[in-house]
Amino acid sequence: MKKMNSNASKLKIIPLGGLEQIGMNITAFEYEDSIVVVDCGLSFPADDMLGIDLVIPDVTYLKDNIDKVKGFVITHGHEDHIGALPYVLKDVNVPVYATKLTIGLIEHKLKEHNLLKGTKRKVVKFGQSINLGQFRIEFIKTNHSIVDASALAIYSPAGIVVHTGDFKVDYTPVFGDAIDLQRFAEIGKKGVLALMCDSTNAERPGFTASEKTVGKTFDNLFEEHKNSRIFVATFASNVDRVQQVINTAYKFGRKVVVEGRSMVSTIEIASNLGYLNIPDQTLIEVDQLKNYPPEQQVIITTGSQGESMAALSRMAASIHKKITIGAGDTVIFSSSPIPGNEKAVTKIINELLRKGADVIFQDTHVSGHACQEEIKLIYTLVKPKYSIPVHGEYKHLRAQAKIAENLGIAKENILIMSSGDVLELSEERACVSGKVPVGGILVDGLGVGDVGSVVLRDRQHLAEDGILIVVMALDSYSGQIVSGPDIVTRGFVYVKESDQLMEEARVVVDQALWNCLDRGVTDWGKLKAATKDALGDYVWKKTKRRPMILPIIMEV
Repeated sequence: MKKMNSNASKLKIIPLGGLEQIGMNITAFEYEDSIVVVDCGLSFPADDMLGIDLVIPDVTYLKDNIDKVKGFVITHGHEDHIGALPYVLKDVNVPVYATKLTIGLIEHKLKEHNLLKGTKRKVVKFGQSINLGQFRIEFIKTNHSIVDASALAIYSPAGIVVHTGDFKVDYTPVFGDAIDLQRFAEIGKKGVLALMCDSTNAERPGFTASEKTVGKTFDNLFEEHKNSRIFVATFASNVDRVQQVINTAYKFGRKVVVEGRSMVSTIEIASNLGYLNIPDQTLIEVDQLKNYPPEQQVIITTGSQGESMAALSRMAASIHKKITIGAGDTVIFSSSPIPGNEKAVTKIINELLRKGADVIFQDTHVSGHACQEEIKLIYTLVKPKYSIPVHGEYKHLRAQAKIAENLGIAKENILIMSSGDVLELSEERACVSGKVPVGGILVDGLGVGDVGSVVLRDRQHLAEDGILIVVMALDSYSGQIVSGPDIVTRGFVYVKESDQLMEEARVVVDQALWNCLDRGVTDWGKLKAATKDALGDYVWKKTKRRPMILPIIMEV
């Protein structure tokens, strides 16, 4: 990429994912011979990605510049910030720097992928800095819906960039200290080139409530539902929320069971590292539930987003091995639906209500992201020259741009970027100077990147119209049809009730093939094309559908 005509080198900021979407956060910071990568997240598949498990970022740019890449610096332990690490580290094997719990969660992932031995990891404390090539990165304490979240001050010869990570301002957090606003202010005094601030809640006015308020709500709900068994569904990663449920359960003399694989492993990691304080004999195994009456039980579970395979869905559908939810149970949804999941959540709520359970989903969740007033506070403390909204769809980035403008940042200094843009920054000017390849790589089972747009298009086609397979056998000497054509269908019509249609379709194919053979055409490609055309036209005329047609020719 061409350098701009200026003696001083420019700082390049290159988002490789995470802009104009929620999830898959990954941004490269480049100065001369050094690249530092902030976060390495995955995103979950959209509805039209049939059968895809997860989506990871395309890191071609990092692979092409591997000699420059000094390390990954991770802000916090959510999937959309750490989930792609095991996949990306296979190609870009550089050290990973993060706070204690975040490294704990990353190590759990690396262990599953057999990458623990080959990956360098370093635990960083708040207030500590690490030197990576031309950069110095300082970790600053923030609050979020997972413990140990940090903002980053990225010091480069071109100036300081402050990256908030996902954050909120919580003056009374459940665990640890409040956000280090003082440090933001001190860095602001030094002069900050750019602020990259979380935009997820930028459309919401006011402040995000403290996580502690949820604890009070739990106390009230447990008081109201003294005589029923209580289920609490929340995000596996929300350690503080789990802590509050455990606190309330202990107060009310209840035993707690944790269900859901991701929840169990997160809680294990958090308590081993000292981020969870569990009173003795409060946590019990699921098999011990039978020793306690329902009114002494609390089950914390995954599945608050209506995921079909999560513990809550299995309990609601009575296919969970050990626990079934029924009349007299109370289910508290301690989360809000992620955009796009509303239908799945409503479905499971209806299912639970049908079973006779009492379902509560108001006021039992607070967001982990800053609303407008907190965003204003950070801007006022940091006083950046440039504003670069991050984390969110375009509407969220726009909402933050508006906040920055109202705070007096010049319009031309507010930069809404797209993934793949290369932003060159210096005191004098900021401009997008090029593009790098970006995109989502689809992970399906163990296959990474082997399902692309063509395969997805075929899956879509099969899902919408089904498939017709035409099987025939040709004599290898004379080229004549020996058997068939036979038609097999899946997902097209119910064959037993469509005998006539299938019989006529067979005749149509038969005629098309004989026409070809009469003209002396024996090339398999042409025979297949003729079969497809004739059958496709006939089926469209009769049904107004276009199923996938696969002709199969065998030689005998």
